[in-house]
Amino acid sequence: MTLKKPAIIALLSSSALVLSACGGGVSPARPDGTGSSAPAEYADNATFTMAVAADPGALDPATAVQGSTNLLLSYTYDTLTYIGRDGGLVPGLAESWQVEPSSVTFTLRKNVTCADGSPLGPAEVARSINHVADPATKSPLLGVLIPAGVKAKADETAGTVTLSTPEASPFLLHSTVAVFIVCGKGLTDPATLATTTSGSGPYQLTESVPGDHYTLTVRKGYTWGPGGSGTGERGIPQTVVLKVVSNESTAANLLLAGTINAATFSGADRARVENAPGIIKTNQPGGNGEFFYNQGKGRPGADPAVRKALSQAVNLDELAKISTQGTGAKTTGMTTLSPRPCRADSVTGHRPAYDPEAAKATLDAAGWKAGADGIRQKDGKPLTIKVIYNTDYGAGPQAGAEYQADAWKKIGAAVELKGSASGAWSDALFKTGDWDVSTVAIGVSLPSQLTGYLSGPTVPDGSNFANIQNAKYTELTGKAAGMLPDEGGCDTWAQAESALFDNFDVVPVAGETQLFATKKAETFMPGGLAQPTLTRMLKD
Repeated sequence: MTLKKPAIIALLSSSALVLSACGGGVSPARPDGTGSSAPAEYADNATFTMAVAADPGALDPATAVQGSTNLLLSYTYDTLTYIGRDGGLVPGLAESWQVEPSSVTFTLRKNVTCADGSPLGPAEVARSINHVADPATKSPLLGVLIPAGVKAKADETAGTVTLSTPEASPFLLHSTVAVFIVCGKGLTDPATLATTTSGSGPYQLTESVPGDHYTLTVRKGYTWGPGGSGTGERGIPQTVVLKVVSNESTAANLLLAGTINAATFSGADRARVENAPGIIKTNQPGGNGEFFYNQGKGRPGADPAVRKALSQAVNLDELAKISTQGTGAKTTGMTTLSPRPCRADSVTGHRPAYDPEAAKATLDAAGWKAGADGIRQKDGKPLTIKVIYNTDYGAGPQAGAEYQADAWKKIGAAVELKGSASGAWSDALFKTGDWDVSTVAIGVSLPSQLTGYLSGPTVPDGSNFANIQNAKYTELTGKAAGMLPDEGGCDTWAQAESALFDNFDVVPVAGETQLFATKKAETFMPGGLAQPTLTRMLKD
């Protein structure tokens, strides 16, 4: 939920909220170029140091939304399920599960202990989840990562925990990859969780120096990681240090010098890190770059013909190259992050074709006629498009906006470009409504996480920032919400997304990626969340 726009909510605030558990992982390429099959010599009793862009801040799992916070928590807490290397789910605290339309029953691993030595069983797991689900907790995870109304019930005899919801919840299982299970003292004294950790994970937080670094120490005897992995294996770091490095160029310098072992790159330093010797590279999916039209009353985007013409006037393949600086990937849908249970292609056949002459004809037919200055008008009102973009993410967004502006001027629109930092940019989207077009990179794993942003109440009464009113999308998402993913649900969600593209409510451009780079270490860290028992330190 790694912040180069990994999730839409992350874009609305200055912190990185992971709407799904994590992004998809790709098998890393080792320095010799042979991929993960290359033999490795592991270094024992070593320290793994990773750069994080922001201080983790408050550490309570029930309220954590920032990417660096969740990274730290993923070392110290376990979850019921994890992301496998293929993007699917693998056992975590739960060794198996049974899924029903409105419930999931998890059979838990036995002999799991918390860092303070206390046992972790069904009662503790249920209590931890119910704390997050309690509206009084005011957890930002409720209604986003876990459905509102969810209840957890323990069965000590059977060794199970059942999560249930009042109505069908097809993605209830997949939400569990992101819910950290609190145990030990944290259950009885939640106030302590702001500055300490209380989990069953493979590491303990042993030192905190806010603004500088956080040190975690390995737990001996931990054997319940993904796939039954543990901390007793060769190459497992004995110490993990999360070092706060806000400047990406500084992080690149430290990584290339061997001072740190890992960092994530999405800006100008990505290329020099990627091409440096000794770097193990993993390209991770981020958000999908899509542009939206403000369809509010009085805005040009309220006219379907304007949306269609502006979409036809842009070469989307060229825009993808420009806005992602050549690092983008083909987009096939509005969900990008693992576990991504729905992978049906909603884009192919529904992406606007590049045809500037057709764009002009569309505007002509809709009554938008060119004036003496070449700017089109209708009913005395000029076709003026205000394009806003976020300046916090390097040169790509600005270059993309400039490319769009040039294309739209050629068909008779007057274009105003306005770049601003995240706060002002998100205020325009969600408060003032003073915008006509903006590219937003959305990163989620579940299509249900998008409905509040693409339908329903508009800002300021809701989250529907583009004022989209697509009856077909609303109908299909309502139908899909009652279907399990593999029983027709995913196909219906894909049809709903295609309805948005067909109506030019959303224009898909490219899938954005980030470089996760390591040196003298290999790891599997989907979407910026650690799977610590899969990290190995390498000898020089």
